[in-house]
Amino acid sequence: MGRGKRDRIVAILMLLPSIILLAIFVYYFIGSNVLTSLTDSNVVQRLSQQPANYVGMQNYESLFTGTLNGRFRIDIINTIFFTVLFIAACLSIGLLLAVLLDQKIKGEAIFRTIFLFPMALSFVVTGVIWKWLFNPSNGINVLPTFIGLPPIDFDWFISQERWFEFNWQDFPVIVSIVIAAIIFAVGVYFLYKQRTPTAYYIIGFALLMSVWILLGGAASLNGLARQETHGFNLALFALVVAATWQMSGYTMAMYLAGLRGIPEELREAARVDGAGELGVYRYVVMPMLAPITLSAIIILGHISLKIFDLVFVMGGGDNLFIDMPGINMYFTTFRGQEFGVGAAIATIMLVMVATVIIPYLVSSLRTEEVNS
Repeated sequence: MGRGKRDRIVAILMLLPSIILLAIFVYYFIGSNVLTSLTDSNVVQRLSQQPANYVGMQNYESLFTGTLNGRFRIDIINTIFFTVLFIAACLSIGLLLAVLLDQKIKGEAIFRTIFLFPMALSFVVTGVIWKWLFNPSNGINVLPTFIGLPPIDFDWFISQERWFEFNWQDFPVIVSIVIAAIIFAVGVYFLYKQRTPTAYYIIGFALLMSVWILLGGAASLNGLARQETHGFNLALFALVVAATWQMSGYTMAMYLAGLRGIPEELREAARVDGAGELGVYRYVVMPMLAPITLSAIIILGHISLKIFDLVFVMGGGDNLFIDMPGINMYFTTFRGQEFGVGAAIATIMLVMVATVIIPYLVSSLRTEEVNS
């Protein structure tokens, strides 16, 4: 037996325990959860030792169109708004802090430690801190009174105000339009950068999708019998602030590492060519930070889509204005004892996270293949 083959066998044997454990405790339980979501499994059947009945996609249909599952639809809307605001805030603040620290200021190590400190805390601790601060009666609302101004009149995480209200029956159309616009933008980007046939296929698909929307295809996906108003709950601002406070330092660290990895010669060359500081950042720095931005979006998106503890601590589990699918899944499964419906919510959360992570992994693998 050759040395190379022997080393390969040793490597496989070393990895085999991890592969087996991963297959059992990750993929087996994912599969089991998906199968449970296709049944009407509940506590009554478990106690009576009766087998669960196969119901197909009924649990999923009920979540999106059932009269009694309005909470799940609130969770979906809350997740979308929270994810967008959370990622945007973390990227903006993190980049700003990184740029400031990159100026070689005095006491940089101290400031870097201060900005990174919140990341060392758990979301539970963060939730407790900001729940105190956002207490409408004695939190930050009373700060203006110390300088003779009236207190802030905002209920923060218990606010019932909403912006951008819409009918859930229009949600399939709204989502389809957004997806078509994103696909079209991606196609235009590839067309501008590479002019490959793939770009034309992407643009063509976006145009076909637009025609499908105009012909009423997206509207036909609505299955809710009555109007149901949703929107951006202003209570989410409190959740966004708390989560951003904890994670913006992490984003700062990623950007700062990227900035320190950019050769100073490139910046000097841009300045010699007549670019100002804004031009240097626009044409040199930001393009080179694009991979870091993408990584940060993936990580932050993954966190926001499955967030649980911060919401539970701040909202107590029954505050629908900041409710998230993870909270709903927990209460449905372990308090409502509706295992099939809870498994369906968990599966939807898995799909949401997968839509963020899988394209990134595929892109990374392709990049590695090209570089190799």
